[in-house]
Amino acid sequence: MATKDSITGLQKAAILLIALGPEKSANIFKHLKEEEIEELTLEIANTRSITPQVKEEVVTEFYDLCLAQQYIAEGGITYAKELLEKALGSDKAMDVIGKLTASLQVKPFEFVRKTDASQLLNFIQDEHPQTIALILSYLSAQQAALIVSALPPDRQSDVAKRIAVMDRTSPDVIKEVEKVLESKLASLVNQDYTIIGGVDAVVEILNTVDRGTEKHIMETLEIEDPELADEIRKKMFVFEDILLLDDRAIQRVLREVENSDLAIALKGANEEVQNAIFGNLSKRLAAMIKEDMEFMGPVRMKDVEEAQQKIVNIIRKLEDSAEIVISRGGGDEIIV
Repeated sequence: MATKDSITGLQKAAILLIALGPEKSANIFKHLKEEEIEELTLEIANTRSITPQVKEEVVTEFYDLCLAQQYIAEGGITYAKELLEKALGSDKAMDVIGKLTASLQVKPFEFVRKTDASQLLNFIQDEHPQTIALILSYLSAQQAALIVSALPPDRQSDVAKRIAVMDRTSPDVIKEVEKVLESKLASLVNQDYTIIGGVDAVVEILNTVDRGTEKHIMETLEIEDPELADEIRKKMFVFEDILLLDDRAIQRVLREVENSDLAIALKGANEEVQNAIFGNLSKRLAAMIKEDMEFMGPVRMKDVEEAQQKIVNIIRKLEDSAEIVISRGGGDEIIV
């Protein structure tokens, strides 16, 4: 290993972990896949000696990449390039940016994420629904929700459906859309197919829009694609989201829940959710539920999920009938 440029990425990763020491390396391993840990462990074991120069070069390269990623997050590619050029020089800055965009997949449409939603709406509202869906897939849920809410009703469900069924989009298509938006990032799009959209993406958006927009989209999807609507609805409110309810709403929900279902559901709940539930039960009933949980022993995860889904269904039913209000990202949760 004479120079940094003559060693592989795996070897650099091993050298970096050795330089960081066992405690920090152990924390990094927690975030890696099993096969990655195996490869790195084997490489570390086979690394016999490292010159101080190579170690310093590898650590410096890693630091430069981290710095570049931070600059990109703060102000985008152009901002990062300007700061790195001042710190490292033009050639090295371009080298760092090139490695980062190739290895970390800087998201396309980064410039759009920093654009005011109302301005962006004026720019894209007349585009084809598929183009709008593609762009919204790269925005934050809050930005996308503002735009979806402002679209005509007939377009809302169409765009939501297109986001939900979107899977992989060709880099060429992404580049073309970016050109239409006068993007400065077209040349930096990673050439691997990019996974975007999907049910989780549209769920995030629907959980953020106002209730009226959500109901319109879901009712339309239930007619056009009942299976997709059912899949989205199941993910829109999970059991842990009971923390979004106020005490009065939780008490109203609990009046509809069987004690046996509640005990099983709470077996798989975190401490915060358990405390929220027990805090809205009488001391006697809370003690009885806790006793049931203790004596029922181990419970299958499938049974826990079924019990929790029953309670979620009750919550959704009570919300639909306006008996409770779920705090959400839109403005319709305000009560006067």
